[in-house]
Amino acid sequence: MPSQTTSATATSAGTIHGRPPRRTRATRTIRNLIGGAAVDGIRTFDKVDPVDGTLIARVHEAGPEQVDLAVAAARAAFEGPWGRMGVAERARLLRRIADAVERHAEELVAAEVGDTGKPETLARDLDVARAAANFRSFADTIAAAGLDSYLTELPDGRNALNYAVRKPLGVVAVIVPWNLPLLLLTWKLAPALAAGNTVIVKPSEETPSSAALLAEILAEAGLPDGVVNVVHGFGVGSAGEALTRHPGIDGVTFTGETATGSAIMRAVSPRVRPVSFELGGKNAAVVFADADLELAVAGLARSTFLNTGQVCLCTERIYIERTVFDDVASALADHARRLRLGRPQDAATTTGPLISQAHRQKVHSYLDLALEEGATVLAGGGIPSLGGDLDGGSWIEPTLWTGLDNSHRTVREEIFGPVAALIPFDTEEEAIAMANDTDYGLAAVTWTSDLTRGHRVAQRMRVGMSWVNTWYLRDLRSPFGGVGLSGIGREGGRHSLEFYTEPTNVCVQL
Repeated sequence: MPSQTTSATATSAGTIHGRPPRRTRATRTIRNLIGGAAVDGIRTFDKVDPVDGTLIARVHEAGPEQVDLAVAAARAAFEGPWGRMGVAERARLLRRIADAVERHAEELVAAEVGDTGKPETLARDLDVARAAANFRSFADTIAAAGLDSYLTELPDGRNALNYAVRKPLGVVAVIVPWNLPLLLLTWKLAPALAAGNTVIVKPSEETPSSAALLAEILAEAGLPDGVVNVVHGFGVGSAGEALTRHPGIDGVTFTGETATGSAIMRAVSPRVRPVSFELGGKNAAVVFADADLELAVAGLARSTFLNTGQVCLCTERIYIERTVFDDVASALADHARRLRLGRPQDAATTTGPLISQAHRQKVHSYLDLALEEGATVLAGGGIPSLGGDLDGGSWIEPTLWTGLDNSHRTVREEIFGPVAALIPFDTEEEAIAMANDTDYGLAAVTWTSDLTRGHRVAQRMRVGMSWVNTWYLRDLRSPFGGVGLSGIGREGGRHSLEFYTEPTNVCVQL
């Protein structure tokens, strides 16, 4: 178990702000939702608040029997009226769901905050806002979607018309992670429903609340029973494995760790089911000397520390042109030290805890490893002592290092916390080579005032998403996904429809 730092060390990485007395709250029970009914599991497991370690819910774990029931309910709904519903009606339903999400916004904020500990402002402005936007975006996408048609002229003078129609995959397993549970669930659920599929959701065991609440909101908006089912549990030997191995599943979409994605691929390979994976990342940022350094530092702080670094797109490697290295490093370290760790309800809080004690242990093991590898700590570097009941939470200091390079494990392995290594470079070619020197390939950022260079460098990054002078700015119609160990397939707009549907070509001789 990593050793905790002293309170004196903690003050170097962030200001502890707002510690109201611990509030008592009733422990909730969260059950599986199958065919519109709440269903008990084979046992229950505890969900604790990462802010202070208190118990907030007991969750019913689904076993093979509950997964069987969920698949049967989804199949019955798919073969019923839902499977015959037209595109226009599905699009109207998705827009009603978006309206319902906005009506229940504060309840969803409370669910997300309780499960993740993230600041309320972040949950409200990012997670819940994007959830509603996802449903509206895919309502627009499916309403406007078209497919190929060709008038074929044959040598003997005859003509034929070839045209394609979309058909839903059928019953889709949607497995979502704990870092952005509502946002990423709706990012997958909205296109799946738009395309006419039925769905079985397996949320992370760390974040069951928003999926359970969203299921109630979907029913309120008029979604038929069985179209969306929610089963809770873990991966191996639990609901996740039972779901991905089930012969009644027609496709699997997953966001999470690369190792889990590999396991899911093995599970579905005997039945040759389609998969869409958005997996891990070790994302790079490149800062050139001609960049607007004030904007670059602000952007780097956001891409490194947002959601306590628990975003697949976050930056963990920062390559800085040597002539401005000291200035950028100093300014970024100052920013890290100004971050405020505190309760999510406090408007001044910028940074919440990590998701769990187990994840904190993993992140802290890399803090120790960095020191063993010769790193110099610019900010953070340990576990803060916050005092009171907050010491029962899963807190970590926002951390920056220098003195490492691409040969070190700390720079090569995904950490998934508020940490980054700062590394100097001398030439554009060197920066590109170092940024691309990774087994991952999810996202990259280039900071420069030379837009010709910006286009050139961004296009040479071996990633699925490449930003210039910004980060996390997205058009929901654009392709989202990674290369290498960062995933397979693309999501977003028509790219999502390509996964959630199968085209059938119809040929008519005229």
